[in-house]
Amino acid sequence: MAGSLARRRLLGAGAALGASAVAGPLASTARAHAPWPDRFPLPDGFRPEGITIGPGPYAWFGSLGGGSLYRAGLATGRGTVVTTGSDTPTVGLKSDRRGRLFLAGGATRQLRVVDGRAGRTLATYEVGKAPTVVNDVVLTPGAAWFTDSTRSQLYGLPFGPRGELPHPRDIVTLPLRGEWTEAPDNGFTTNGIERTPDGRALLVINVFADGGTLFRVDPRTGDARRVDLGGKKLPDGDGALLLGRTLYVVQQIQNAVDVFHLDSTGLRGRAVARITDPRFRIPTTVAAFRDRLYLPNSRFTEEPKPDMEYDAVAVPRVR
Repeated sequence: MAGSLARRRLLGAGAALGASAVAGPLASTARAHAPWPDRFPLPDGFRPEGITIGPGPYAWFGSLGGGSLYRAGLATGRGTVVTTGSDTPTVGLKSDRRGRLFLAGGATRQLRVVDGRAGRTLATYEVGKAPTVVNDVVLTPGAAWFTDSTRSQLYGLPFGPRGELPHPRDIVTLPLRGEWTEAPDNGFTTNGIERTPDGRALLVINVFADGGTLFRVDPRTGDARRVDLGGKKLPDGDGALLLGRTLYVVQQIQNAVDVFHLDSTGLRGRAVARITDPRFRIPTTVAAFRDRLYLPNSRFTEEPKPDMEYDAVAVPRVR
């Protein structure tokens, strides 16, 4: 009964899923006299993967190396490590307007919610079963949705009427059906996740199907349909970001961000640009503030070392 009520809450939070909190609100107090930096360092050995921005002009980074987060001011590029009291690595993450951070815990199979102000863990959930890898997350008015890179399913944390976090029994496991295909032997398949421009469905990157495909997923049924991108493939598709009808997809190993203009349903899109930059060193995910995109450099192709230098870079948005 509780699971059924949770599903109705999840699906009844408005016809449109609405905009993600990834870009964060514009803050009038964030104006700086000097130009904001377009590159800033992250802690040595941090091993960044995910990024989210907000509330305000502050970026949060998750680490594959442990449970700590890094918070940096976009106006100065300076930041601090925030200890969460957990050793669980963070892959994808998103922040909401309440200052809560939703963290994907990779192979630990944990979904965590952290108070960004205090660094305090508010809730921890365990999903799937080995070899589940919880990879990325998108926020909607009704839920937080997480991808599983090795299983054909998504996980939903349905919010209460006032944004309350759910009881563990109310977690939704959504099997992916329809045109979805999975790599054999639990191979790596699913990566980034976003919403459609009309807010009625989710967009999920499948790096296996047909050499890398974007799917539109119905959050009520799990029905997945291929998105027509005019033949463009996403074999290295990682983080995704939707701004209006413009979708940014980070193709990490290619050191590029592919940009698409989508129709309102998210079933059709056309490539409009490719962003490259000599400062890219295997960027993984992307977030936006004002007229800039911010990306952490993961340096995935290099062996991680405790003293390895990491950074994040900013590039202009496509208009």
